[in-house]
Amino acid sequence: MCKILIVDDEEEVRAAVARRLTRDGLRVDTAVSEVEAIEKLKAADPTYDVVLTDMVMDDPDAGVNVLKAAAEEDIFTEVIVLTAYGNVANAVECMKRGAFDYVEKNIPGVDVYDLMSIKVGQALDRRRSSVSTVRRIARAQG
Repeated sequence: MCKILIVDDEEEVRAAVARRLTRDGLRVDTAVSEVEAIEKLKAADPTYDVVLTDMVMDDPDAGVNVLKAAAEEDIFTEVIVLTAYGNVANAVECMKRGAFDYVEKNIPGVDVYDLMSIKVGQALDRRRSSVSTVRRIARAQG
């Protein structure tokens, strides 16, 4: 079963995303801060498949810090950065650092929870494909 970490300092957002992804059949864990998220990333065995993290929590760079920590634990963990205050500079920075996607929480006329569900599915597909490719290369060289 796929393992997802949701990181957001807003209880309502964490709970709503967790409910939706649990309904999709995923195993969901949550963290309320960058510090808690990094602790969970380091302790996870197996590692998380996907991390959804808020961009700004206690620290304006919290999302980027969670993204870096996820990559340090497992280069194949896909990270989706969420923000209530989308801006191009943040989006570009996250994508340069390897984020799978950057999603605004407040898009008029869009059910953001449906969108997150779709994005998590796409991230899981990319993770599976990446891991499969590395295994094929390892077998061919072995």
